[in-house]
Order: sequence, then C-alpha cells, then structure tokens
Amino acid sequence: MNDIIYGLLVFLLIILGLSRLVLAVEPPKAKKIPHTLEKYGDVRVDDYYWLRRRKDPEVLKYLKAENAYADAVLKHTGRLQSGLFSEMKARIKEDDSSVPFKYGDYYYYKRYEKGFEYPVYARKKGSLTADEEILLNVNEMAKGQAFYQVKFPVIRPDHKMIAFAVDTKGRRFYNIYFKDLATGRVYSEGLSDTAGNMEWANDNKTLFYVKQDAETLRWNRVFSHELGGLKDHEVYFEADETFELGIAKATTGKYIFIRTGATLSTEYRVIEADKPSAEPWIFCPRRPKLEYDVEDGGGVFYISNNDNARNFKLSVCSPGQTGRAGWTDLVPHREDTLLEGVDVFENWLVLKETREALSRLRVINRKNREEHLVAFDEPAYTVDLGENFEYRTETVRFNYESMTTPESVYDYDMAAQKRVLMKRQEVPGGFKPENYVSKREWFTARDGEKVPLSIVYRKDLDLGAGNNPVLVYAYGSYGYSTDPDFSSLRLSLLDRGFIYAVPHIRGGSEMGRRWYEDGRQLKKMNTFYDFIDATRYLVDRGFTSPGHIYADGASAGGLLMGAVLNMAPQLYNGVIAGVPFVDVLTTMLDPDIPLTTGEYDEWGNPNVKKYYDYIKSYSPYDNVEKKAYPNIMVTTGLNDSQVQYWEPAKWVAKLRDMKTDKNILVLKTDMNVGHGGKSGRFESLKLAALEYAFILDLEGIKK
Repeated sequence: MNDIIYGLLVFLLIILGLSRLVLAVEPPKAKKIPHTLEKYGDVRVDDYYWLRRRKDPEVLKYLKAENAYADAVLKHTGRLQSGLFSEMKARIKEDDSSVPFKYGDYYYYKRYEKGFEYPVYARKKGSLTADEEILLNVNEMAKGQAFYQVKFPVIRPDHKMIAFAVDTKGRRFYNIYFKDLATGRVYSEGLSDTAGNMEWANDNKTLFYVKQDAETLRWNRVFSHELGGLKDHEVYFEADETFELGIAKATTGKYIFIRTGATLSTEYRVIEADKPSAEPWIFCPRRPKLEYDVEDGGGVFYISNNDNARNFKLSVCSPGQTGRAGWTDLVPHREDTLLEGVDVFENWLVLKETREALSRLRVINRKNREEHLVAFDEPAYTVDLGENFEYRTETVRFNYESMTTPESVYDYDMAAQKRVLMKRQEVPGGFKPENYVSKREWFTARDGEKVPLSIVYRKDLDLGAGNNPVLVYAYGSYGYSTDPDFSSLRLSLLDRGFIYAVPHIRGGSEMGRRWYEDGRQLKKMNTFYDFIDATRYLVDRGFTSPGHIYADGASAGGLLMGAVLNMAPQLYNGVIAGVPFVDVLTTMLDPDIPLTTGEYDEWGNPNVKKYYDYIKSYSPYDNVEKKAYPNIMVTTGLNDSQVQYWEPAKWVAKLRDMKTDKNILVLKTDMNVGHGGKSGRFESLKLAALEYAFILDLEGIKK
C-alpha cells in the first residue's frame, strides 16, 4: 500500500472516529536491507540495521508513520486518555513546594505555581519567615521550548552566585551558566555540552565540572573553570573505557571527590577545596572487584567497601593512611544486611541499609558507638536519606513512603530519637490511605529461591473473584532495587479494580548483593524466570487469571519485557515496554554506541564467546519468533542517550514481520525528548495516561 493511500485511510479513520476498525489499517512495514553480522562463525542477518541512521529522512519517515498508525489504532481511547490525564493532574497539588533545606545562613527550596509546568528555585535568609529570593524561574526560561530541564543550581560557598545546568534536547548534554545573585545578571561566559555534574571550590571563583565523550556519552573528563578565565584546565581524564566518573563535594566542605567507577571497581581522587589548583591525589588505587565510597568525617575518612564483604562494611582511616592497609573496620560485614550508603555528621553516622527487601536507617553515635534503628511498621515501604547539607547538626532528614503512604519528609533528632513530619505529599481529590491495602508476599521461584513480592489494591476489591486485572512491574538490573513506593498516578488503576504487583526479582539488591550477582552476566536468566514465576504465583493464589494480566518495564526493565514476551507470551494480555534495551547483543558488540564498554560487568563482554552465546540466548531482538504475541505498546524518544531509539524501532519492525497474531502492536516515538520523557510536570502525564488507557481498554474498561 503506497504512502498516499495509507495517509488518506488514517485521515479518514481519525475524522470518522472509528474504533476497532482501525485495526484493519495496514501498519507501516519497514523495508528490509539485510546487514550481516558475524562473530565466532555465527552469522546474524539484521534486516533493520539501517534504522540506526538517525538523520536519514527515510528513518524519520518510518518513525512518523509508526506514530500515525499508533494514533489511529488508539484513537478510540482518546476520551479515556483525556479523562485519565485530567484525574492524574487533579491529584497533583499545583501550588506546591519542597521542604526547605538549610545550607549556611539560607534555606533553599523549589516550588511550583498553579498552572505552570516547571519549578521556581528560591531561598530565604535566616528563617523561613524571611522574604523570598528567586534564584531561577524555569517557567520563564523554558518558553518556546519543547524540552527544557534545569537541575537545582549549585550554590557558591559565599552564597553570592549560582551555577546552573540546562538541557534543551533531552540527550543529557547540559550548558552551564553563571548568575550573580546580588545583581541578577547571568554572565555571558558559559560552559557548553557538559554532563551537568559540577561543584564549587572554596575560593568562590573555581568551578569543577564533568564532560562526556561526544559519541559514547561516557563521563570521562573533569575540568576546572575559573571565572573570567580564558581557558579551562583539564584536571583528570579517565582513559579506561569501562570506567566513568563523577564529582561531589564533602558535607564538611573540605574536599572535592572525583569518583571513578566501573560496575565492580572504584577509585577515588581527592582535591582540597581550599586548593583548587592542586593536583588530585589517589585515595586508594583501583583493583578488580574492590568497590568503595568515601565520606569526610573531619579528621578521619569513612569508607563503605566490599573488601572481603559482599554486602559491604564500614571502615575508617586517617587522612595520612588512606590506602587499603590503613582501613579499620567499624561496622562489620553482615550476611543478611546490605550497607547501601552512609551520611556523616560531626557527632553521628547514619547508615542506609537493606534487609529482607526492606530499607532501614541505622544511627550511630560517633563518640560512644551507641546505635539504634529508626523504626517503621508497614509491611512494605521504602526509606532513604534526604537533603542533608549541614555537617554540624543533630538532625538528619529522611524520606519515607509506601504503596499506601505518600512521600513523607521527616527531620529526625538523633539524640532524642524523635521524628517530626515536615511534609507529606498532598494528594487532592479525596485520597484516603485506609482505602487501600499493601501486602508483602513471598513466592518460590523455579530453582527454589524465595522471592519477595509487594502488592497493593483497594480494600473493597473482591479477591475471591479470581479474575482481577493485575499490572506486574519490575526492573531487575544493575543492582537497583525496585522499592514499594507511592504513586498518585497508580490510583487510576487501583480505583478501577486493578492489583499492582512488584516482584523484587534477582538483578536488584533487595535481598543483598547476592541478589544482584544472581541476576547478572551468566545468571541473567534468573531475572526473567523470577518475573514469569511471580506472574504464575499471582494466578495460583487466585489474585488474577489468564487474560487479565499486564506487564510493564522500562529501559533495562524494557529488556525484561522483551525477554518475557519471547519466553512466556501466553501469560499476558498486554505489555508496555518503555525505552526498551532490546538489541543487547548488537549493542554490546559495538563500542562506539553510547555506554557500551562500561556495561561489560553487567551483561558480560560478548567479545568473549561464553558471554556472546549467553547474551544471544535471551536478547529480545535476536529471539523474536514466528508465533503469537500479546498486545504490545512500545515507547521511545528520538534523543534518548541511554537506549538508542533504533533498538525499539528495529524490534517493533521485526515483531511486525514475524508475529502470527492479530493483536495490537504500536510504537510511539517522541521526536523531542530523551530517556526520561517530557520535562514538564503535566506534559509528562500524557504518556502515563496513554499507557494506562492502552491496558484499561484491553481489559474492557472504557472510562
């Protein structure tokens, strides 16, 4: 069917408002241009390799045709999408503000104004009753831009200037600008195409910042910029392509840390913030499988590390003995508890830990070593350290939420062991936590492993029916835990009778470092098996039944969706794959593709045959077969820097060519954004409304 006839049909269908009849419209058919890929005598023919040509008019034409087809197929859900968008927006308090955090003599915060998409960054001096000083009004800055993201500005130590980073493409390249807070003047000098990661030295004129490689996007260089200077100085270049770096300033304000890391190895370099021109010195030389992080404790350093400690331990050393031989263990390794991080204060240490798939905070008195846990009582929740910029304080800020408790900010008096609720996310529209039930279940995976599962649903749901719709969501990679958190958007599903389930599958760290190790490289299949087994558990326990199950995952979670679709397509009625990493083998064989070389420790290096064979065995794109697949929605962004748009585009083209069913398959490409989607707080809701409308419609729920 030629393009003119196809375009006329789509136009007529939109005008007539036909619903299911749009499925009769022929979807775009990507042309085949065979491209041979060979390794170890194994020949793969990729018919859609040509879609990598980002600037090729034929590629853009194809992506737009897919968008038009998706619009036509989903046209009948337009009213449902609009309704979902309206109710999602209505649950957002439009004139909202973050809890101010104290830094020096000022209280800094961001706030939103009614009807506006972007934040206003502001501060007050001395007290919260003082007059407001606006640092940046992003709404004014973003006028006329399809995408506009501004990170919270970095405050100069004298609080007289800010440096702020702006991304206008969604590809995570930031331009840095300087603003004089006394005059309001934005300097003409600036720094282009940076990573947006930056810190001020204590001389109030030197800014350290990170740049990434233009092609691979690897964060690999640290520069120092002196205000008014003609040329920036390269402080450090990381030559190892499997490592990337970032910078941070100690809470004490004494040091700038350059953290260089691969998945399984770390190295720190240190610069005294009072001596920005000094060369950085190595804290502890890198070695394979040694991971560590450093915090300054004012005369000592605290090091969380995995030296003979799979779940990490906390060590301490003096400034003159920072090598491994100088470390003394303070909190030993524990087989049942993962140490994830530590905040250091003048008199206190606060450890973020995870045990039995629940996060917790351990508070330690630095003087007498007495310690206690901050207690929480919900069956499934998540807690994390908040914005703590003051070193000399008796108060730690932390964030808490669960599947039924909105995000809550607490200030905790570490000596008195008392917490004060500073703010709980307000959810307009009559939300009542007591109307919902959150549960923690455990299921047995096929290899006998006990896997935790977090579930939430409305209290009045009839669980005895056995056919409730369920949305199963997971991630399962890089050791990132999928926390049982709160989402006001999710209420649109729960209030329509859905159960929302999060299996804490291997590949994350919910059960400690072992959990991660059992879901990476040559054990990656466990990630996919756990997800499938969780789905079957929900059926066996009577929560749902076949025909009412939906799955959702994004990025590496999109890889999970692709693998599960190939392995157990019959289990699901619909699947949403967001910015999915689905062409794993080809990407990991191409070192010029962004972020590839740094991923070898996660997926394995396919230039070694055993990894090549294993990756090929699950790579979604390589395992598409001539068989029936469920209804599928795939989303991506043309400017995606993490997972290139062509991976989902190729995958959809191959699925179209090979699948034997009549089910829906749509690809939506946002031509203006990257990995994180829309930048505006309301505009971003439109994608969520589209995805929810997709599965609600499949379930037969029309409003």
